[in-house]
Amino acid sequence: MRGVNRPLRWEIEDHMKLHGYNLNQVAELAGINAGNLSRALNGVARSITIGQLDALAKLFGQAPGWLYELYIEECISEEKWSRRRLIPYLVRCAELGRHDCIEPVISKLLDNPKNVSIIFAAAEKLFQMERLQEAEHFYQVVIDGTKDSFSEMLAMSHYRLFLIAQGTDAEKNWRAAIRFEPYRNRLPEHLQLAALLKLTKVCFALQKWDEVEKFADELAELSMALCRTRVKIESERHLVYYYGAGLLFKGATLEKRGLYDQSKKYVRGYANLEWPEPLDEEVKKEVEMFKIWGKANLYTLEVLAGNEGIIDEYADYLANLNWLADILAGLITILKSANTYAFSVDHVLSRFSETIHAFHSFNDDLILSDRHLRFRYHKAIYEFRHGRIQAGLDETLQCLALAHNMSRNEDYVRCTALFEQYKDYASEQQIESFLQYPIRAV
Repeated sequence: MRGVNRPLRWEIEDHMKLHGYNLNQVAELAGINAGNLSRALNGVARSITIGQLDALAKLFGQAPGWLYELYIEECISEEKWSRRRLIPYLVRCAELGRHDCIEPVISKLLDNPKNVSIIFAAAEKLFQMERLQEAEHFYQVVIDGTKDSFSEMLAMSHYRLFLIAQGTDAEKNWRAAIRFEPYRNRLPEHLQLAALLKLTKVCFALQKWDEVEKFADELAELSMALCRTRVKIESERHLVYYYGAGLLFKGATLEKRGLYDQSKKYVRGYANLEWPEPLDEEVKKEVEMFKIWGKANLYTLEVLAGNEGIIDEYADYLANLNWLADILAGLITILKSANTYAFSVDHVLSRFSETIHAFHSFNDDLILSDRHLRFRYHKAIYEFRHGRIQAGLDETLQCLALAHNMSRNEDYVRCTALFEQYKDYASEQQIESFLQYPIRAV
């Protein structure tokens, strides 16, 4: 019977004998250098990689993860840790769910704070492989084991956890944003831009307007400041994109607060982006995109201000767009204005009926799910105000389902109250659907 303290090489030698292989046969069949394998089996050097051990397991008919509990000895030499062996080992253990191997190694690594970088490297590798759940555990270990609060590695770990947490659960997104916010300025500059943009988008979806405005200002200021340094920054997008995005979200925040004239200043800013440096053709396309968004949002501000006469022109504009998300945003604007100023937009809703049906495809995207929820709520109000009670109740139930799935507590309570207001007119089926959802308090 194999004991966990037997050397790795003894186990390999036993299986060679069991299968009747000599060293050269094993080396050829497993794709391992015969000299390296010989030195490893003779105890001259610890030269078996985790990939080679996996190849041996396959050759001997063993399950993935074979002898992993013994492999740790390949990573240690006189209390010195082999970084180039440990990182692939931890990554592979995480892939296979070998927590029994991971935890003892992490415990030993944390005896020396310098070894936290090994854990971080393994986390980064898993993150790049999109093994996010596995990476999450390692990043948390780095955070718990890092004493220097200004460590770039610590900031990166918080950033990665923020990214991993993103989804359609509003409460989870908000907790992740709060946790990451203090570290946003400690990231490398090329990541600060992407992080600020992500924070801005998350807070926008959560309707945290103070935070949106703060991060949007920071985004515009940082992108312009980096441009002035004339130091090449390897950011995910061109600096002009982040600058435009900062202006866009700033203008959107002012719009949400009803400050339409102030918002127009920022909309015109990103609709006519000026940049101190020449732009290549690809970046010019992004600038042109901001111009399109600017035109759409100037329409939005006019409609929200109650300009009924521009509705059909705006609808024509929306109809020519290829982006379903932008059409959704435009229809929300039209419904809000119709509800505020009491005019009919039935012809617009009829025109976009097929498009509206497609909005259900947005349920896995944070911002688009938020828009879909708001569309259903405003459409419910619209239907009620035009005496179409059954249609209003159906829209309210759709809105309630979205709020429930997204953990949007305030929206959930608001939809519940709206349904209760018209409950006496509800069908048995509508009542049954409504009763599926638990009662919540704000």
